[in-house]
Amino acid sequence: MQQPTAPELEILKLLWSKQPLTAREIHDELARVLSWGYSSTRKTLERMGDKGFIACETLGNKNSYTTLVDKMPTLAAFAQDFAKRVFELNEPLPVAMFASSKLVNAHEIADLEKLLADLASPPVTDAATKSDEA
Repeated sequence: MQQPTAPELEILKLLWSKQPLTAREIHDELARVLSWGYSSTRKTLERMGDKGFIACETLGNKNSYTTLVDKMPTLAAFAQDFAKRVFELNEPLPVAMFASSKLVNAHEIADLEKLLADLASPPVTDAATKSDEA
């Protein structure tokens, strides 16, 4: 899965907390964070739909948006990618760093810890398996 951009992540975070929302509701909620016009919000929502991040459903004369990606795998991939690219860390991130997050609740911490560990582990290839058997 492709990683969301920073503005796309803001929209996903909002939708994970309350969905469905219209484009106007999303724009109004994130106006201070994103500092852009309504047309930019609509274009970003369109691109997010093309990427498979969100779904759009027409209700009457309004479009309503919901997420298609799960919160925990998306956040884990985003955090692990950041740790690898910026800090060159290859081991799992300590889950304690997310303990006071407003985005992750206590029940989700265990899922996050497993996902981060899985992402940090290199995938087992056939070549590595064959060399171990030799």
